[in-house]
Amino acid sequence: MGLSGVLHVEVEVKSPAEKFWVALGDGINLFPKEFPKDYKTMQVLAGDGNSPGSIRLIIYGEGSPLVKVSAERIETVDLENKSMTYSIIGGEMLEYYKTFKGTITVTPKGGGSILKWSAEFEKTGHEIEDPHVIKDFAVKNFKEIDEYLLKQSSV
Repeated sequence: MGLSGVLHVEVEVKSPAEKFWVALGDGINLFPKEFPKDYKTMQVLAGDGNSPGSIRLIIYGEGSPLVKVSAERIETVDLENKSMTYSIIGGEMLEYYKTFKGTITVTPKGGGSILKWSAEFEKTGHEIEDPHVIKDFAVKNFKEIDEYLLKQSSV
């Protein structure tokens, strides 16, 4: 198996695409507050935290299976198509992956949404596993955000 690869996953959620996209955009504030098991803190180190060139430092909670600290740079944002690409530029992930670029896209489906997450990566060595654990963490987060949004809309 090669050192480079791509992973994809789709998750169907009940929350409308616009609400989900807004929640992702407010992740800096929302995630540590509502999901402290997964996210201890998130800080903006450069930019506004949501536009290309922004850098965010994430300190993960005990719910994070692989790393406890990562820095990510927002590479692209497509507001019309509700899509965002980020690269990991610091933290423990770089011990496992020379490069890691993730893309999240939120697409309307009926009254809910389809979330598409993909990652392009290059491992630091053949002994390193493909980042399925990161993919599973993303899926778990999407489901938790959906539950949160559904509770908020019923209040």
